[in-house]
Amino acid sequence: MGGFSVLTWRRSRRAPDPFHEAPKVPEVPPADVMAAAEDYLRLFHAENPGAGVLRERLREIRQEIADTGTYTHTSGELVFGARVAWRNSGRCIGRLYWRSLRVRDRRHVTTAEGVAVECVNHLRDAAPGRRIRPTITVFPQDRPGAPGPRIWNEQLIRYAGYATADGSVVGDPRYVGFTAMLRELGWSGGPGSPFDVLPLAVSVGSGPPLLSTIPGDAVLEVALSHPRHPWFEQLGLRWHAVPVISNMCLEIGGVCYRAAPFNGWYMGTEIGARNLADADRYDLMPLIARRLGLNTGTDRSLWRDRALVELNVAVLHSFERAGVTMTDHHTEARHFLIHLEREERAGRVCPADWTWIVPPMSASATPVFHRYYEDRRLSPNFVHHADSLERALGHRTATGG
Repeated sequence: MGGFSVLTWRRSRRAPDPFHEAPKVPEVPPADVMAAAEDYLRLFHAENPGAGVLRERLREIRQEIADTGTYTHTSGELVFGARVAWRNSGRCIGRLYWRSLRVRDRRHVTTAEGVAVECVNHLRDAAPGRRIRPTITVFPQDRPGAPGPRIWNEQLIRYAGYATADGSVVGDPRYVGFTAMLRELGWSGGPGSPFDVLPLAVSVGSGPPLLSTIPGDAVLEVALSHPRHPWFEQLGLRWHAVPVISNMCLEIGGVCYRAAPFNGWYMGTEIGARNLADADRYDLMPLIARRLGLNTGTDRSLWRDRALVELNVAVLHSFERAGVTMTDHHTEARHFLIHLEREERAGRVCPADWTWIVPPMSASATPVFHRYYEDRRLSPNFVHHADSLERALGHRTATGG
């Protein structure tokens, strides 16, 4: 696999860590599983008229649930369910492209090593020729008494955060806890730069996760520069180009796929107005303001606003120069309203969380700002389980689930 490696670990003798317990699969009454399955299958057959006879499929599912407590999706049901989960994701502005989602069915992969390898393959497959395409890889589902694989990372590519003695952080402060936890589990750490790629942590059942380094050829990164300020490139900034969310559960018709990493492509403000700009992340606005010669002694100079714009100019410029797919918030806001209109014409509700749909920069200059939305939870969907975020941030307060 071209440089792919798996780190070894030893079981600790200390008190059991709740993160090392096998996640508990909720005991769902067969009648409830069947009800969720029937709701989904009616949706699937309504939008896919050539799928066969619904009555016969429901009879098969009813028998499988009676025998095993769950059921298995066909390939067509899985593909459609994953795409509709994206269509129903109220926090995503980029849903115009939901039909284009590529589904990699990897339900036959049952080992932690196999999951890690396929995650690396996902990163390679999602960005051929630096042109990013929406992709999801689906691993085995939860079954009664047998949880599916779990990816601990919040995204497949994230940067380490190293806490220093003086209280500062080298790297991404969001992942200080996760970095420390991985080091306890056996990771020796990276070079110590602000952009050290974290290893993957994958578990199957109980026990510590398998830690897997990600080979460099699978990490597409873009070095940041500015079209008008040569000094910007000297800051040594960069960001990874394929945002693969990996700690959310894909839920389709009462079936939970805990490991189902998925990606679209970045909107510039996700990097330039959040990851690199937030005070609890890389917090670059004061540095950029100083390099721009702005007056940071008073809020009335709007130094934050001016620095934020220049940082976002640099992000968009750099991705375009590198030939890597990226969109801007004005274009994506218009595209979202096209998607909304299409869904309304199809007679469907388009759930949307205003606080996520409206961009974090120049909000009122985009058309999505000037209206309200119906924020309804629909199924299929992508959801967080109770401990998924705590695990991804290295917080040891989880009790499973």
